[in-house]
Amino acid sequence: MIGKIVKGIGGFYYVKTAEKEIIECKARGIFRKENLKPYIGDDVEISVQNGKGNIEKILDRKNLLIRPPVSNIDILVIVVAAKDPKPDLFLTDKLILNAEIAGIKPIICINKSDLDKADDIVEIYDKAGYEVVLLSAKNEKGSENKIMPLIKGKTTAFAGLSGVGKSTLLGVITGVEKETGEISEKIKRGKHTTRHVELIEMDDGGYVLDTPGFSSFEVTQIKAENLQDYFPEMKNHIGECRFKGCSHINEPDCVIKDLVNDGKISKSRYESYKTIYEKLKSVKEWEN
Repeated sequence: MIGKIVKGIGGFYYVKTAEKEIIECKARGIFRKENLKPYIGDDVEISVQNGKGNIEKILDRKNLLIRPPVSNIDILVIVVAAKDPKPDLFLTDKLILNAEIAGIKPIICINKSDLDKADDIVEIYDKAGYEVVLLSAKNEKGSENKIMPLIKGKTTAFAGLSGVGKSTLLGVITGVEKETGEISEKIKRGKHTTRHVELIEMDDGGYVLDTPGFSSFEVTQIKAENLQDYFPEMKNHIGECRFKGCSHINEPDCVIKDLVNDGKISKSRYESYKTIYEKLKSVKEWEN
């Protein structure tokens, strides 16, 4: 029978079938031999005996993210706290980039918007052409009404640093209470309390996905010269610079650098571009 992996814990995969039954499964050893691994979100073919299942085949994927470790995602909601913990815009830009590379629509959700600096973050991503949602999941009733129309019927992953309010927001959206960590007043850092990745089915047939908080990962799956294709605010100006193949870093008469200086492209986004570009230049071909 065919089903979707909705949860994975300790080597066990929980597959929801068309009949809404959830079956605990193990992956066949052949996947290890073929260097394949089932991911949450995978559509799979399973066999069942005595109530226990085995994953026999992983069906074709629409896309795959390594962090968060999920497949077949339509939308990635990147949750950013306006202040506590301090916004990590470089991590946010790497998450957006991963979504762009995978063909997933990114949406920026600025949580705790009652705090300072929310407007600055809105401006950064609004300039880049991304959809931005501003809310306070903890204090604002109706927060789900700002998110739900954007993700209706889709499979949506939520990602961001620990402590930004992902679990609180998901609890509001799904009505499922999840364990959340209180922000330490001493170190202003969220406790990592989300234990595993899990798909939660919604009434509209879509799924939402909670993902554990994380702080670092690298982008290596593209070449440096192609990076500009995944920054929409730069892609619109490809070919306008004086030099063909302009990297937008050291060359003179660069349209992108002029746009940054004029405030039409966010400086933080440009700094993220430069950092990732230099990192990609140092990646050897065989590492991709």
